[in-house]
Amino acid sequence: MGTSVLIVEDEPEFLRRFSDAVMAEPALQLAGAVSTVAAARALIDGVAPQVVLTDLGLPDGHGIEVIRHAMARNPQCDVLVVTMFGDDGNVIDSIAAGATGYLMKDALPEHIATSILEVRAGGSPISPAIARRVLQRFRVSPAAAGATVQAPASGPASPQQQTPLSLRETEILRLVAKGLSFKDVGEILAISPHTVVTHVKRVYQKLAVHSRGEAVYEANQLGLL
Repeated sequence: MGTSVLIVEDEPEFLRRFSDAVMAEPALQLAGAVSTVAAARALIDGVAPQVVLTDLGLPDGHGIEVIRHAMARNPQCDVLVVTMFGDDGNVIDSIAAGATGYLMKDALPEHIATSILEVRAGGSPISPAIARRVLQRFRVSPAAAGATVQAPASGPASPQQQTPLSLRETEILRLVAKGLSFKDVGEILAISPHTVVTHVKRVYQKLAVHSRGEAVYEANQLGLL
């Protein structure tokens, strides 16, 4: 059996397109296709999908409710947001809630299936425009708090407290944060993609996160990037 996928989308045309894309991919299995938060919660509880593909604007609530419910029921579940909302607020809130990837709805159906497979392989697909805006936001934030963030670093114990990651892990996270695939990171560092995945998993564990976006956010909060 393939990876089970739940689709949460209230626009019939997109619901059909996404469902068709999942069913056309032999490695995926459609666990359900619903259009409301309530129905999504019921199916998450009932069939425990491995991947939830959700829109944000739903008739009876917000897609972030779906993300939080999925993560609460099964932290190993991957949630891929596919939406028309590309503003900073929705992006950051979705990532903070546990979303593993964030795509705009103009993605082709084939790309949707590929993104789901990428998610299950340990990646975090993000539309290029969204990735650029997120990274720009993170680059600005530490600078704005320059004096506050840097002041504690002068103390002898602070670097140890502020740097839970090894040099190699930090190096890999910086490359991953730029949107590079694990394969690309491996080629740059002359290590195998499998080794990259192992390091990324350790980063997730150390930072207590579940996705690339969360890891980048937490690392920036700690001043690691």
